[in-house]
Amino acid sequence: MPKVSATPNRLVAALAYDGLCAFEFGITAEVFGLPRPEMGTDWYRFAACTERPGRLATNASLAVEVDKGLDVLAEAGTIVIPGWRSEGEVPSDTLRNALLAAHARGARLVSICSGAFLLAATGLLDGRRATTHWRYAERLQTAYPTVLVDADTLYAGDDRVFTSAGSAAGIDLLLHLVRLDFGPDAANSVARRLVVAAHRSGGQAQFIERPVLARSDSALGLLLDRLRGDLAKPWTIERMARTATMSQRTLARRFREETGESPLAWLTTQRLALARDLLETTNLSMEHIADRTGMGTATNLRLHFTSNVGIPPNLYRKQFRRVEA
Repeated sequence: MPKVSATPNRLVAALAYDGLCAFEFGITAEVFGLPRPEMGTDWYRFAACTERPGRLATNASLAVEVDKGLDVLAEAGTIVIPGWRSEGEVPSDTLRNALLAAHARGARLVSICSGAFLLAATGLLDGRRATTHWRYAERLQTAYPTVLVDADTLYAGDDRVFTSAGSAAGIDLLLHLVRLDFGPDAANSVARRLVVAAHRSGGQAQFIERPVLARSDSALGLLLDRLRGDLAKPWTIERMARTATMSQRTLARRFREETGESPLAWLTTQRLALARDLLETTNLSMEHIADRTGMGTATNLRLHFTSNVGIPPNLYRKQFRRVEA
């Protein structure tokens, strides 16, 4: 059993609310609320609380009954915000002040997924690196421009304020907190009970949907179709411009206007998209995939893939390989 040198406040309070995100609340209760006698008597204690005690709806067609109010926040050592209303609703002054007071006295505040909107509304994320689900990242950055939104990482933490990406990334963050409090052996033990990895490699980039531009009959649209259909060719700016019958300067401008990227950056994005598909659906070697995608060599493929996706291609294949039924 891990040893600790002091007796920290082990009370974990999960903030419930009407429209509660059931999965995020469930994993919080799973990690901190289950009895774990193998961890000794210093293990976490768990409580759920809400601004208005009583029956609360969830996002999963069920309801929960919470009888404890926000006074629990004044006692907790860790406060978990398991998601928040998807519209990013601004909290009441009562809730906001309770969270600020808790942090001021030394409590650790933790958000999962959209819970970052509630933390941001308190001002506690101002000037801090924070994350949320990649689908909400732009909205969070727009609503709270002083927050340093990192749309790629699975979780982030700074001065007792922690945020996680999408729902399942909450598990990664909660295990990280166990690791901080009790050490890696305890985190590994909890991960085994959950039947999940104790630590996942990479960030959100490996899960982000890959947008596909609509087809177009314009000269640029026809060029994009040509490029997608022959990614293995050693395309240069000069060759692209010649194929589209436009100057290199015009090509660069049109690419930026229609795709938001430079021609070579767009080409790399398409090649990586094909590489991901081949890794997911085939057993082709890295050399063969590099050749098919126009990456040239397995080393070049590995460098570009790791830089853009966050994990090397062999690990991506291991995690996302589609198994035929």
